[in-house]
Amino acid sequence: MLITLSLETPAGDALVDITQQVKDAVADSGVESGLCAMIAPHTTAGITLNSALDPATASDILADLRRLVPTRVDFAHQYDTPADAAAHIKASLVGNSISLAIADGELAIGWSQFVMFCEFDGPRRRELQVKIIAG
Repeated sequence: MLITLSLETPAGDALVDITQQVKDAVADSGVESGLCAMIAPHTTAGITLNSALDPATASDILADLRRLVPTRVDFAHQYDTPADAAAHIKASLVGNSISLAIADGELAIGWSQFVMFCEFDGPRRRELQVKIIAG
């Protein structure tokens, strides 16, 4: 079963908590045991699993990604803007997919873990592909 979630992301860089949307997709699937694979089909966005209990966590992650990959004008790749080139690199560092187990009809994640859509070139209308596999 493939489900496509639609997202509206804010301007610039952002980590967007989409845990509830993914949990709802798993619940709607009726799968009790299996795998939930999530894929961000974009070159300037990604997906990760991390804590959203403290909003500073997302801020810290984004601050360090900006420090590691600052927007600068000397990128060889400048398709759209220098920020676009930085966004491509950040998305490659974070990755575009994660897979999580499904147990007892729910995502098998820790109490402080949240699914975070990583926007590096917003605002955008984005999609996330959620593949739910029984097994």
